[in-house]
Amino acid sequence: MKEKEPAKPDKKDEKAKPEETSEIKKTIDDFGAINNAFDFRSDIQYLTIIGSIEGHSVLPPQDKTTKYENIIPQLIAVEENKHIKGLLTVLNTVGGDVEAGLAIAELIATLTKPTVSLVLGGGHSIGIPLATASKYSFIAESATMTMHPIRLTGLVIGAQQTYEYFRRMQQRVVDFIVRTSKADLDTVNHYMNATGNMANDVGTILYGKEAVKIGLIDEVGGLKDALKKLRSMINEQEANQNSQK
Repeated sequence: MKEKEPAKPDKKDEKAKPEETSEIKKTIDDFGAINNAFDFRSDIQYLTIIGSIEGHSVLPPQDKTTKYENIIPQLIAVEENKHIKGLLTVLNTVGGDVEAGLAIAELIATLTKPTVSLVLGGGHSIGIPLATASKYSFIAESATMTMHPIRLTGLVIGAQQTYEYFRRMQQRVVDFIVRTSKADLDTVNHYMNATGNMANDVGTILYGKEAVKIGLIDEVGGLKDALKKLRSMINEQEANQNSQK
């Protein structure tokens, strides 16, 4: 007579091993996400631009930063990787280094693949060119964008050449915004140099619908809208490529 095999424990009663539980908890504590949150394959690259755009100088360690030397290789990889079909850029930035921001923005603007940006929270200062650099842009209804002239902190040499340098750098930013958005030159200059909108400062704070109204951003929307638009752009590009074969 055969002995009965011991009953197998119910899967519902099975618990994660202590080391697995510890690893999952560590991931949640460090990143606010569980291990399998990114366990999938996608043909869309997701790029986040948060905090301050860090340039040639290292910002204090307590600051949230986006380092341009980390972003630039990613963007080149997006262009070169045949498995990536589109780029979604998510922004919540206070701005930062002008030249570093423009370098990232120029790379995004010159990608041959479909690109969509989504402004959440805020896309301020040099964050505006980073938002308009994509071929199509969204902004959350609760998000804001601050347009203002270029500033510099620290020692400044009070010479004519300094003022000319500021003027030309400001023009670089304005020209990029006009080139990559539906806002015209007069509108950008007007809001950037306004004096009645911000206390003790020059510029304008634009809320979601206002940014769309002046042509700075294409549409008010959220993540689902941005992904839907990017998918349609990818499908359109693939259809055009197939028709040319």
